[in-house]
Amino acid sequence: MASGQTPSQTVGPFSAYGLTPAQFDYDFASIAGGTVEGIGDSTAVTIEGRVFDGAGAVVSDAVVEIWQADTEGRYNHPNDRRASNQAFKGFARWGTGTDPENRFFFRTVKPGPVDGEQAPHINVIVMMRGMPNHAYTRLYFPEEAAANATDPVLLSVPENRRETLLAQKIERDGGTVYRFDIHMQGDNETVFFDV
Repeated sequence: MASGQTPSQTVGPFSAYGLTPAQFDYDFASIAGGTVEGIGDSTAVTIEGRVFDGAGAVVSDAVVEIWQADTEGRYNHPNDRRASNQAFKGFARWGTGTDPENRFFFRTVKPGPVDGEQAPHINVIVMMRGMPNHAYTRLYFPEEAAANATDPVLLSVPENRRETLLAQKIERDGGTVYRFDIHMQGDNETVFFDV
């Protein structure tokens, strides 16, 4: 008897299990829950944002993951051609319902250019109820205008839609913050990639 592939299903009403504020002991000021392992405090930046649905309402139970290269553009992956950086994990996950304002936070480093042709970026994955598949996007840095202008992935996006992939840089007392709101649908819909 041959078995077929199991069909995909939407995330059900229990998708927030394990991601509620009562189940975490977070100090939201220190954003410890979304810290990427292997970063140094002197180079750390904060990524923050919220996920919005098509009506513009904040999504309270989305899960956001990031995967990124280190400051030298190396991934923690055996196929990285420049030798994997094992000390830098490059991955973190955050549930939006774990913050009173339904924000996600990541404490990480700003990545370097990848393979000399991709601008510094962070890969972002969004999961939420009602979606049978993950949504994949990227966060780019506004101060990297020259690198962004030659990035092959960013260039594949229509020019009038590229701004949905640029974070907003904010300087605060605690350091550099990159604000990156994700719009699942609507007029400000974030560009998502078919991966």
